[in-house]
Amino acid sequence: MSRIGRKPINIPAGVEVKLDDGVVTVKGPKGTLTQKFHPNMKVEIDGTVISVTRPNDEKLNRSLHGLTRTLIANMIEGVTNGYKKELEVNGVGYRVQKQGKDCVMNLGYSHQVIVSDTDDIKIEVPNPNKIIITGIDKQKVGQFAAEVREKRPPEPYKGKGIKYVGEVIRRKEGKAGKGK
Repeated sequence: MSRIGRKPINIPAGVEVKLDDGVVTVKGPKGTLTQKFHPNMKVEIDGTVISVTRPNDEKLNRSLHGLTRTLIANMIEGVTNGYKKELEVNGVGYRVQKQGKDCVMNLGYSHQVIVSDTDDIKIEVPNPNKIIITGIDKQKVGQFAAEVREKRPPEPYKGKGIKYVGEVIRRKEGKAGKGK
Protein backbone atom coordinates (compact mmCIF):
# COMPACT_ATOMS: atom_id res chain seq x y z
CA MET A 1 0.00 0.00 0.00
CA SER A 2 1.22 3.49 -0.81
CA ARG A 3 2.39 5.26 2.34
CA ILE A 4 1.33 8.63 1.00
CA GLY A 5 -1.84 7.40 -0.73
CA ARG A 6 -3.35 5.85 2.35
CA LYS A 7 -3.00 8.99 4.50
CA PRO A 8 -6.34 10.74 4.98
CA ILE A 9 -6.68 14.42 4.01
CA ASN A 10 -8.33 16.70 6.55
CA ILE A 11 -10.58 19.43 5.17
CA PRO A 12 -10.01 22.68 7.12
CA ALA A 13 -12.86 25.00 8.09
CA GLY A 14 -13.94 27.33 5.29
CA VAL A 15 -13.01 24.88 2.53
CA GLU A 16 -15.69 23.16 0.47
CA VAL A 17 -14.90 19.99 -1.54
CA LYS A 18 -17.23 18.59 -4.21
CA LEU A 19 -16.89 15.38 -6.19
CA ASP A 20 -18.68 14.61 -9.50
CA ASP A 21 -17.62 11.84 -11.90
CA GLY A 22 -13.87 11.90 -11.26
CA VAL A 23 -13.66 15.72 -11.02
CA VAL A 24 -12.78 17.21 -7.64
CA THR A 25 -13.61 20.88 -7.03
CA VAL A 26 -12.08 22.63 -4.02
CA LYS A 27 -13.43 26.04 -3.04
CA GLY A 28 -11.73 28.08 -0.32
CA PRO A 29 -11.03 31.63 0.84
CA LYS A 30 -8.38 32.26 -1.86
CA GLY A 31 -10.28 30.79 -4.84
CA THR A 32 -11.48 27.65 -6.56
CA LEU A 33 -9.49 24.80 -8.14
CA THR A 34 -10.75 21.82 -10.14
CA GLN A 35 -8.90 18.68 -11.15
CA LYS A 36 -9.94 15.61 -13.14
CA PHE A 37 -8.67 12.29 -11.86
CA HIS A 38 -8.14 8.85 -13.36
CA PRO A 39 -11.33 6.77 -13.22
CA ASN A 40 -9.55 3.93 -11.36
CA MET A 41 -8.99 6.08 -8.28
CA LYS A 42 -11.83 6.18 -5.77
CA VAL A 43 -12.04 9.49 -3.90
CA GLU A 44 -14.42 9.46 -0.94
CA ILE A 45 -15.47 12.40 1.23
CA ASP A 46 -16.51 11.41 4.76
CA GLY A 47 -17.40 14.53 6.78
CA THR A 48 -14.16 16.51 7.07
CA VAL A 49 -11.86 13.73 5.79
CA ILE A 50 -11.04 12.75 2.21
CA SER A 51 -9.63 9.30 1.48
CA VAL A 52 -8.23 7.96 -1.79
CA THR A 53 -8.32 4.22 -2.51
CA ARG A 54 -7.28 2.04 -5.41
CA PRO A 55 -9.03 -1.06 -6.75
CA ASN A 56 -5.98 -3.37 -6.90
CA ASP A 57 -2.18 -3.47 -6.83
CA GLU A 58 -1.48 -3.14 -10.55
CA LYS A 59 1.48 -0.93 -11.37
CA LEU A 60 -0.64 1.87 -12.90
CA ASN A 61 -2.96 2.01 -9.90
CA ARG A 62 -0.06 1.99 -7.43
CA SER A 63 1.57 4.92 -9.22
CA LEU A 64 -1.70 6.91 -9.39
CA HIS A 65 -2.64 6.34 -5.74
CA GLY A 66 -0.09 8.61 -4.05
CA LEU A 67 -0.24 11.11 -6.91
CA THR A 68 -4.00 11.57 -6.62
CA ARG A 69 -3.84 12.05 -2.86
CA THR A 70 -1.00 14.57 -3.15
CA LEU A 71 -2.77 16.58 -5.86
CA ILE A 72 -5.92 16.88 -3.73
CA ALA A 73 -3.84 17.86 -0.67
CA ASN A 74 -2.03 20.50 -2.78
CA MET A 75 -5.37 21.91 -3.97
CA ILE A 76 -6.61 22.25 -0.38
CA GLU A 77 -3.31 23.85 0.69
CA GLY A 78 -3.51 26.27 -2.26
CA VAL A 79 -7.02 27.56 -1.57
CA THR A 80 -6.27 28.04 2.14
CA ASN A 81 -2.68 29.37 2.23
CA GLY A 82 -1.57 29.70 -1.39
CA TYR A 83 1.89 29.00 -2.78
CA LYS A 84 4.91 31.25 -3.10
CA LYS A 85 8.23 31.03 -4.96
CA GLU A 86 10.99 33.54 -4.32
CA LEU A 87 13.63 34.37 -6.92
CA GLU A 88 16.85 36.31 -6.47
CA VAL A 89 18.54 38.39 -9.17
CA ASN A 90 22.35 38.52 -8.95
CA GLY A 91 24.66 40.50 -11.21
CA VAL A 92 26.03 43.98 -11.70
CA GLY A 93 23.36 46.13 -13.34
CA TYR A 94 20.72 43.39 -13.14
CA ARG A 95 17.55 44.71 -11.57
CA VAL A 96 13.81 44.20 -11.53
CA GLN A 97 10.92 46.62 -11.09
CA LYS A 98 7.15 46.41 -11.16
CA GLN A 99 5.25 48.71 -13.54
CA GLY A 100 1.51 48.17 -13.19
CA LYS A 101 0.84 44.50 -14.02
CA ASP A 102 4.23 44.07 -15.71
CA CYS A 103 7.53 43.02 -14.18
CA VAL A 104 10.32 44.78 -16.10
CA MET A 105 13.73 43.09 -15.83
CA ASN A 106 17.10 44.51 -16.88
CA LEU A 107 19.23 41.39 -17.27
CA GLY A 108 22.23 42.53 -19.27
CA TYR A 109 20.53 42.15 -22.65
CA SER A 110 20.18 45.01 -25.15
CA HIS A 111 16.47 45.06 -24.32
CA GLN A 112 14.30 44.82 -21.24
CA VAL A 113 12.58 41.52 -20.49
CA ILE A 114 8.92 41.95 -19.51
CA VAL A 115 6.65 39.35 -17.88
CA SER A 116 3.08 40.11 -16.85
CA ASP A 117 0.78 38.97 -14.05
CA THR A 118 -1.88 36.48 -15.09
CA ASP A 119 -5.30 35.83 -13.57
CA ASP A 120 -3.84 33.03 -11.41
CA ILE A 121 -0.39 34.39 -10.65
CA LYS A 122 0.74 37.63 -9.01
CA ILE A 123 4.28 39.02 -9.12
CA GLU A 124 5.69 41.16 -6.30
CA VAL A 125 9.00 43.02 -6.36
CA PRO A 126 9.90 44.06 -2.78
CA ASN A 127 13.36 45.27 -3.83
CA PRO A 128 15.31 45.47 -7.13
CA ASN A 129 17.00 42.08 -6.54
CA LYS A 130 14.01 39.98 -5.49
CA ILE A 131 10.92 38.58 -7.23
CA ILE A 132 8.08 36.86 -5.34
CA ILE A 133 5.59 34.81 -7.36
CA THR A 134 2.35 33.84 -5.60
CA GLY A 135 -0.76 31.90 -6.58
CA ILE A 136 -3.14 29.13 -5.50
CA ASP A 137 -2.12 26.43 -8.02
CA LYS A 138 1.20 24.82 -7.07
CA GLN A 139 1.92 23.62 -10.62
CA LYS A 140 1.27 27.01 -12.22
CA VAL A 141 3.36 28.89 -9.64
CA GLY A 142 6.29 26.50 -10.12
CA GLN A 143 6.04 26.62 -13.91
CA PHE A 144 5.83 30.42 -13.99
CA ALA A 145 8.84 30.71 -11.64
CA ALA A 146 10.81 28.34 -13.89
CA GLU A 147 9.93 30.43 -16.95
CA VAL A 148 11.07 33.65 -15.20
CA ARG A 149 14.32 31.93 -14.10
CA GLU A 150 14.86 30.78 -17.69
CA LYS A 151 15.12 34.42 -18.87
CA ARG A 152 18.66 34.49 -17.41
CA PRO A 153 19.67 31.26 -15.64
CA PRO A 154 22.59 31.53 -13.18
CA GLU A 155 25.98 30.90 -14.74
CA PRO A 156 28.65 28.87 -12.93
CA TYR A 157 31.61 31.28 -13.12
CA LYS A 158 30.36 34.46 -11.43
CA GLY A 159 26.91 33.27 -10.33
CA LYS A 160 25.13 36.02 -12.27
CA GLY A 161 21.50 35.43 -13.23
CA ILE A 162 18.13 34.60 -11.68
CA LYS A 163 18.05 31.82 -9.09
CA TYR A 164 15.62 30.48 -6.52
CA VAL A 165 16.18 31.67 -2.94
CA GLY A 166 18.12 28.89 -1.25
CA GLU A 167 19.30 27.34 -4.53
CA VAL A 168 23.00 26.43 -4.52
CA ILE A 169 24.89 27.20 -7.72
CA ARG A 170 27.95 25.01 -8.28
CA ARG A 171 30.78 27.38 -9.02
CA LYS A 172 33.65 26.69 -11.42
CA GLU A 173 37.13 28.15 -11.49
CA GLY A 174 38.01 30.21 -14.52
CA LYS A 175 40.94 29.49 -16.82
CA ALA A 176 43.29 31.30 -14.39
CA GLY A 177 42.60 28.62 -11.77
CA LYS A 178 43.92 25.80 -13.93
CA GLY A 179 46.67 23.73 -12.28
CA LYS A 180 50.02 22.95 -13.93
